[in-house]
Amino acid sequence: MPEPLWDPAQLEARFEQVRAETEALAEPLSPEDQTVQSMPDVSPTKWHRAHVTWFFETFLLAEAESHFSPFQEQYWFLFNSYYEAVGPRYTRADRGYITRPGAHDVGLYRQNVDARVRDLISSVDGGTLDKLGSTIELGFHHEQQHQELLLMDIKHVLSVNPLRPVYAGAPAVPSEPDEMGWIDVEGGLVEVGHEGSGFSFDNELPRHRAWLEPYRVADRLVTNGEWMEFMAAGGYERHELWLSDGWAKVKAEEWRSPFYWRDDDGTWSEHTLHGTHPVDPGLPVTHVSHYEADAYATWRGLRLPTEPEWEHAVDVAGPGPSFSGSGPTLHPRAAEPATGRLRQVQDSCWQWTGSAYLPYPGFSAPAGAIGEYNGKFMSGQMVLRGGSALTPAGHARHTYRNFFPPGARWAMTGVRLADGGAPA
Repeated sequence: MPEPLWDPAQLEARFEQVRAETEALAEPLSPEDQTVQSMPDVSPTKWHRAHVTWFFETFLLAEAESHFSPFQEQYWFLFNSYYEAVGPRYTRADRGYITRPGAHDVGLYRQNVDARVRDLISSVDGGTLDKLGSTIELGFHHEQQHQELLLMDIKHVLSVNPLRPVYAGAPAVPSEPDEMGWIDVEGGLVEVGHEGSGFSFDNELPRHRAWLEPYRVADRLVTNGEWMEFMAAGGYERHELWLSDGWAKVKAEEWRSPFYWRDDDGTWSEHTLHGTHPVDPGLPVTHVSHYEADAYATWRGLRLPTEPEWEHAVDVAGPGPSFSGSGPTLHPRAAEPATGRLRQVQDSCWQWTGSAYLPYPGFSAPAGAIGEYNGKFMSGQMVLRGGSALTPAGHARHTYRNFFPPGARWAMTGVRLADGGAPA
């Protein structure tokens, strides 16, 4: 008899760990904090807590639980995000109007579904668990995505409060930037995409070949101090540096600095989850859009790496295949001392690439509602790689394909530069 694919005790322990981490992230927040939706892209904290619970209830319990009945019929409508196959859903931009259920009632919903998932894992036979295991694992990684979104979103919620409240912790010690180094990469015919065992999202597949000309990538991310030089050189006033749509955004939304910066009587400060503090020149610049990243690279006479260039550079000069970040530190930190390898790969900022978010050759979305997870967003988005100071420990992979619209700024996004090759 073949060995079972999933160990129920390990699955249950992992389930408990992931679910507890979400609650720990929400714990510093008041019920009022958890209800606010400060802009259409932001979702209230309690909505994130409820949606990831809805995910387990919809895609696991509804499929496998005997005599299934939803915890609340209305929750299927309120907490569905974008799954058309599941049914109608509440408008995303209006989630802040959902004052009921409150944060406490969402906690009761989570407790109910948690108990039922534990019972399901411990009671089904090995064959059934093997069929359910991949859905449960997808639920873990889906919840981790929302843990990062929860932090991104509450950062914006707190930023518009005139009291400038602190989410948690204290800012990092001021740092001194070092010189940006460069990693030369030979290029050639390479393979990219997820390979072997271990979890991946469907958009990381299939592994395929790509041809790369020789190139080089910066060994660290662009810093706040370097971005200040761009601003001082009129970077936000020079149309020739910008893509047309980006320049339209600059004018329409009056961009003059990264998203969370503000000019306090001639001194730039930055809102963080640690509160609002003077901009540290040695830290990576973050909360910049793809348009801004591209304009900065153009100003430097450089460019952004393509998606396969980024992945291959990490393969040959990254921190190692097992590295997946240290877990949420809430704000990017300065680069470690140079070692001749890439730094700040997965633990500081998601890094914009020059690649549109498109399917890999041979990609096929899974059947059913789960197939709506990634594939239907492959238009009008740009790929980001790496991870950020908000990414849960163990969630990042060097093949992970994050994506946002090119004008998005509230995500923790930064800039790694590339060039066509080593200088003569």
